[in-house]
Amino acid sequence: MQSSETPKTKIGIIGGSGLGERLASGQNVEQIFVDTPFGPPSGPLLATNWHGVDVVFLSRHGEGHTLPPSAVPYRANIYALKSVGVTRIIASGAVGSLKEEIEPTHLVICDQVIDKTHQRVGTFFDGGVAVHVEWAEPFCPTLRESLLSAKQDGVTVHERGTYVVMEGPQFSTRAESHMHRAWGGDLIGMTCCPEAKLAREAEMCYALVAMATDYDCWRESGPAVDKHTLLNEIIGHLNKAADSAFALIEQTVKNLANAGPPSCHCQSALELAIWSNKSKVDPSLVKKLRPLVGRYFE
Repeated sequence: MQSSETPKTKIGIIGGSGLGERLASGQNVEQIFVDTPFGPPSGPLLATNWHGVDVVFLSRHGEGHTLPPSAVPYRANIYALKSVGVTRIIASGAVGSLKEEIEPTHLVICDQVIDKTHQRVGTFFDGGVAVHVEWAEPFCPTLRESLLSAKQDGVTVHERGTYVVMEGPQFSTRAESHMHRAWGGDLIGMTCCPEAKLAREAEMCYALVAMATDYDCWRESGPAVDKHTLLNEIIGHLNKAADSAFALIEQTVKNLANAGPPSCHCQSALELAIWSNKSKVDPSLVKKLRPLVGRYFE
């Protein structure tokens, strides 16, 4: 039996520490410390009301960017956001461009993923209950449209892109970079998965603003370019892209203030996904996962 209660609008924002500092500046922010069955999240949740919308920010890599991509507690992060009532997640992340037309400082509202990670647990349901969610569209189309409708003049925002998620923390070899291009990848990064998969399992809308900082290594810069100069250039691209991403997310939040609760398929992703005989599922597991599956076991 499912609950007929309509979820309220509460937006989760996952990004780097710089974005969190900007969000917290001048705001009445409450720190929320959440414990989860999967351990603590990357850091405290920062809750505030931003332009009339309840917003919860989480720094993916922790305070001081101390968590490399494979060490991010993705399950704890998504579970924590779900447990405080988040219904939509807007994520941001730096990426390398695999296409000439996606220039450094450009933003991309991704629509597809190729997941190459292999060290991370990619599901909440790794024993005791069989759950298979649909993931043909890995990003919420409704939330993607909200982001696209908020783009502003002077900023290049690509309306779609395929994000290749690598394990890291090392960057690609040149051979790998060319292979990713041949696969049809548009961007290369390290953090989209399993974050997006877990958001779908948690029945939350999820969309990603990817910030292009460089051309990965397929496009050689040449021996004349000093490595320190190149690094400073990449950091400059990241700062400019982050400013653009912040403005885009802020406008999206403003637009969603009166949009009402989400009504897309993301919000019922588990409806047909639980294949186990529910009477055979251990009640202690249901209790552990109650914020995720509770309404399907009432």
